[in-house]
Amino acid sequence: MIINIKIWLSFLVVRTVQKHYTRMLDNSHKPDLREIELFIGDHMTTEWLEMTKFLETNYDFKPETVFYGNKYGWTIRYRKSGRTLCSLFPEKDSFTVLITLGKQESEFVLSMKDKLSSQIWNIIKESKQLRDGRWLWIRIMSKNDISDIKKILSVKSKPKKSLNT
Repeated sequence: MIINIKIWLSFLVVRTVQKHYTRMLDNSHKPDLREIELFIGDHMTTEWLEMTKFLETNYDFKPETVFYGNKYGWTIRYRKSGRTLCSLFPEKDSFTVLITLGKQESEFVLSMKDKLSSQIWNIIKESKQLRDGRWLWIRIMSKNDISDIKKILSVKSKPKKSLNT
């Protein structure tokens, strides 16, 4: 009986600390950039704009709004010649960046432990290396996360400008 109560209590703790992030799941309406910003909300719009500006300034990958299905919803995918740099999934009060790394890119990023926050590095470390790559689903929670994303993207594709500027 005591074991069952402990399991139930630990389940309660886990359930209460996890926040649910709603994505844009209505595939009958393709959102424009302003609708996406409004959906994300004031809390993370600055980070969203910083990320999109960085991508559009430093890479020749064109943004395209794509519906990824009922589980993932709408995304802004940065793609060029059939190659995807990353995808941004807008969420209520946040957004998630999906980056897929090849085997060599993964090995290099894993060697960057001292250059990345422990939270982001743990996401990388815990993501399995699959045949088609290591899929990094990184929810942006702060400006520091954006800095880490820029470092990871620079491994996948060299930016036009130095990240120090």
